[in-house]
Amino acid sequence: MTADPELAKDDEADEASETVDEAADIELGGAPEVAPETDPLAAAAAEIAGLKDRLLRAVAETENLRRRAEREKAEATLYAATGFARDMLSVADNLGRALESVDPAARETDPALKGLIDGVEVTQRELHNVFERHGIVRFDPKGERFDPNFHQAMFELPTDEAAPGTVMETIQAGYRIGERVLRPAMVGVAKATS
Repeated sequence: MTADPELAKDDEADEASETVDEAADIELGGAPEVAPETDPLAAAAAEIAGLKDRLLRAVAETENLRRRAEREKAEATLYAATGFARDMLSVADNLGRALESVDPAARETDPALKGLIDGVEVTQRELHNVFERHGIVRFDPKGERFDPNFHQAMFELPTDEAAPGTVMETIQAGYRIGERVLRPAMVGVAKATS
């Protein structure tokens, strides 16, 4: 029994075509394989279900990418000035030190000194207003529980006035931008007396 060579080539081409289609379905996550002897209507319904599933997954992935891009853009906008803000903290500290160094009695008696100090106070307030507009918040943790994420312990104070681990003194206020710490607060922490 001899087979017609033309029919053999057609059968091989059909098998190769089916193999390529099956590989494409697997690679693209398409419809489950349908045996050729099943109903063509069922095969079409299965293909539609597979395509619908792929479409829904693609739409969900696109939505997730959009949300992630929006979140990253918001974070980039919020934290873009972090380096500059960190450098400006020393300016805020120096303005505060200048105000603390003036004797209140001298301020009231010398009009020139009073005018200078008023100008420094206005400058300090404006700097803090700019910080607030950009999400930079100053914090003084005195009386709070010590948190190494926001505070830097400089020394311990033996005391019975507060629970061990409580911030007793703030040497330098801390700053944060959003949820990130620009500079931890430098503090003295209570410890139990022995």
